[in-house]
Amino acid sequence: MIELVSGNPVQAFVQQVVSGLASGAVYASLALSLVLIYRAMDVANFAQGEMAMFSTFIAYALITGFHLPYLIAFALTIAISFGGGVLIERVVIRPFEGSSVLTLVIVTLALFSIVNGTAGLIWGYVFKTFDSPFQFGAVHFQGLYIGYQDLGIIGVTLVVLALVFVFFRYTKLGLAMRAASLYPEASRLLGVRTGWMLAFGWGISAAVGAVSGMMIAPVVFLDPGFMQPVLLFAFVGAVLGGIESPLGAVVGGVLVGVLLALLGTYVPGGENLRIAMGLVVIVAVLLIKPAGLFGRSEVRRV
Repeated sequence: MIELVSGNPVQAFVQQVVSGLASGAVYASLALSLVLIYRAMDVANFAQGEMAMFSTFIAYALITGFHLPYLIAFALTIAISFGGGVLIERVVIRPFEGSSVLTLVIVTLALFSIVNGTAGLIWGYVFKTFDSPFQFGAVHFQGLYIGYQDLGIIGVTLVVLALVFVFFRYTKLGLAMRAASLYPEASRLLGVRTGWMLAFGWGISAAVGAVSGMMIAPVVFLDPGFMQPVLLFAFVGAVLGGIESPLGAVVGGVLVGVLLALLGTYVPGGENLRIAMGLVVIVAVLLIKPAGLFGRSEVRRV
């Protein structure tokens, strides 16, 4: 982690901003997962964090049980998560396609409980440690001490976000998925298999979420509930940036990470106010700019 530099208020402030970027990168990746599902279904997947948690436990099992190197376990976990996301959409979500928003919310909440309970049944509720792939120590730059762990989290997250951007912007499958999400009826008429595009969207969302879980697990203890606070802050970031904007989700997640880092440093008892602050941000955004920073306001004629 990043150490606090004492004696220089400006330097200390910058130190906390940089520290917030690392946690904000994790929130950004999970927020992007939320947005990918929301754009396709117009509903938030409340099981997104638990799916990421389950994927992290898979990585844990591959490393500790099968003694695989971290990089191989990392790649396998992403592939398994993608397949699991597609399977969940085909088996759990598909039967409720076209249902009301309330029905889909209930389905994702049920999925939340099922995934959490399954993880507890398999691995138990005892805290476990998840080793970091990054070495201990820090880089000293202009009076700042930036931990290798933080640099690794930021770097991996940036690579994942860049790959997602390239996929949706420059590949035929990515363009088809975007078209199926924005214009499902027209895409269906043009021969796009919108059902499978939604399934692939769930797969990509699960894979991105798996990365966020594996990045944050070395910082906290691994247990079936470790992603729940992360999901809350990722949701705050998605709402802040714009629940329909992938770019907004990334920016919003980073802003939330920085805000929480400053809150814990400059507000007495700020560490205990993190969840409350997240809820305050959600309410403030919904009252002031419901579409978020990068979202587009919807205008309806009455």
